[in-house]
Amino acid sequence: MFKRILIPTDGSDITAKAIDTAVKLARFHGAKLFAISVKEPFPYSAVSEMQPSPPQEFFDAQERIAQERLSHVLAAARAEGLEVEAHSVEALHAWEAIIEHARRVDADLLVMATHGRRGLQALLLGSETQKVLTHCAFPVLVVHGEHAAT
Repeated sequence: MFKRILIPTDGSDITAKAIDTAVKLARFHGAKLFAISVKEPFPYSAVSEMQPSPPQEFFDAQERIAQERLSHVLAAARAEGLEVEAHSVEALHAWEAIIEHARRVDADLLVMATHGRRGLQALLLGSETQKVLTHCAFPVLVVHGEHAAT
């Protein structure tokens, strides 16, 4: 049924549950797995002295973080003998990058984790998963994680 499954990863424990679910689904359906990690853009400032680090150092650090996150998906998929591709992209809004990437790789299922916030906390904090659900037109499987302690 599913042939191209996308799993976004932010490196969290809750995302690990979604990765496990995506790998199991890909194995069951004989699907190809795609992984994405969204990097933050450089916080440009009008005053150069306010820069937290030189741009190249920032970009390199963001890429290292993204590759570390993606390595968990790659390892899990390869351990099951699955075909997998991993990409890191820079974006101001992760949810937009996830939807755009899903279109780019022609994903027919997106597997995402949620922190399980409810009520006012969910309304105020929002979530990338909620925004993806609101704005995408393809199937999304939400893997419900533990309630976040805040």
